[in-house]
Amino acid sequence: MRRPTFSNLLLASGLLALTQLMAPTGAAAETRLALVIGQSAYRAVPELPNAANDAKGMTELLGNAGFTVITAANLSQNEMRATISDFAGKVGASGADTVALVFYAGHGLQIDGENYLVPVDLDPKREADIPLQGVRLNDLLNTLGALPTRARIFMLDACRNNPFPALSGAGHGLAIVDTKAGAPGSFISYSTSPGAEAEDGNGIDSPYTAAALTIAKQPNLPIEEVFKRIRVAVAQSTDGRQIPWESSSLTTDFRFFGESSVQTSALPGAASMALASATRSLEDWRKALQGKPAPVAYELVITEDTVPAYQAYIELYAQDARTPRLRTVLERRRQMLAWERATAINTRASFEAYLQNWDNSDLAATARRLLLRVQNRNYGQPVAAAATPVPVAVAMAPTCPCSTPSSPATPVNPSVAPAIKKRVDETPPKRRVVETPPKRRPPSDQVVYERAPPPDRGPPPEAVMQGIGVGVGIGLGMGMGSRGGDHYRGDYRRY
Repeated sequence: MRRPTFSNLLLASGLLALTQLMAPTGAAAETRLALVIGQSAYRAVPELPNAANDAKGMTELLGNAGFTVITAANLSQNEMRATISDFAGKVGASGADTVALVFYAGHGLQIDGENYLVPVDLDPKREADIPLQGVRLNDLLNTLGALPTRARIFMLDACRNNPFPALSGAGHGLAIVDTKAGAPGSFISYSTSPGAEAEDGNGIDSPYTAAALTIAKQPNLPIEEVFKRIRVAVAQSTDGRQIPWESSSLTTDFRFFGESSVQTSALPGAASMALASATRSLEDWRKALQGKPAPVAYELVITEDTVPAYQAYIELYAQDARTPRLRTVLERRRQMLAWERATAINTRASFEAYLQNWDNSDLAATARRLLLRVQNRNYGQPVAAAATPVPVAVAMAPTCPCSTPSSPATPVNPSVAPAIKKRVDETPPKRRVVETPPKRRPPSDQVVYERAPPPDRGPPPEAVMQGIGVGVGIGLGMGMGSRGGDHYRGDYRRY
């Protein structure tokens, strides 16, 4: 009786150990949900056969990594929106301890600084059709970003060439999306650099997805290191024509396979020297690359993918065969960073600054259109009318809290002062100088008495017209006897 029991215990222990070895142990403490979209059978343009293969391969990889995967292919606009909405509902219902991942393979477009995922039924006749027929990437990011999750991961193999003839003026590639500007806990990866185009590849999968399917399987690699290795692999397989890019605002660790507590294994060769160096300055990179062989230095700067790294390589390895390619990457990266700032600020000054430096770029036409748009946005306050002073009586009188005060009279703007003096108030002042001389009374030896009017009649017209001086003179004249008339006239002249 004891022997079978012991055998069963051994068998159960062995099965448990095998399960723990095969399963992604990092997924034990979290729920993992993934949405995989493969857009291959486009109706208005040629198909993308590799997009369907990419989606199939990622579905298998993510399933092995502990994700519950929802796979959708060849979605129209309505179907794509409904699929994203349903996925967001599942993510929201799974709780805050959820890792949500979206993989998209297909066409992507940049219109007016916005990135769009392309449904298979999109058939634009002009650029203005894209917001109506496409699906904004920001809508996907914001939908999942509004949910309480542990992490949100977006993998976009969507930077292929623009196949739509009606969109010849659209910018190449996709615009930068900075995850730090949104809700924390996001990671986004492009299959190539912002503003660049990705290749569909000659094999079964695209260069980006092929690298991801191989490297993400390696155990105990943090997600940041996984995509650094993907970047190096894609750059090597495309001879530098395609360099993936990512942005992260993750607040927790994530590994596709393995325990989060396990230390990261070293990168092969020289790439192990450049981890966590994204904040290095140009001078730091000059020192780090000094004296290194060109292939080693090239791998280092590709791994980090920053402007200072590329600039240092170009300066130190001017004669290297890889330098012209990196110079193109650096120039495009600077341009896309300037474009990101211009569209984020979205003012006349920001677009004028972009055009001053990149007037001949593929995004110049879009910049001019957006510049005109922000100028027309202020149609209620034209520039010419801004110089016209506001009536001073409105500003000097008591105003409501929503009114705009006018500029005070200063030596810098003396033209305002005369207007203020003329329009201070509509009520008569207490003392007012009358330029027209009053009628002189004929000399007389008689005392002139003027009775005050009854209280209900108000002051006589002479008092209103002649002011305080006349009133005081009359009062003094009434109290001076037979000389009152002369004294009255003298008092009037004094006042």
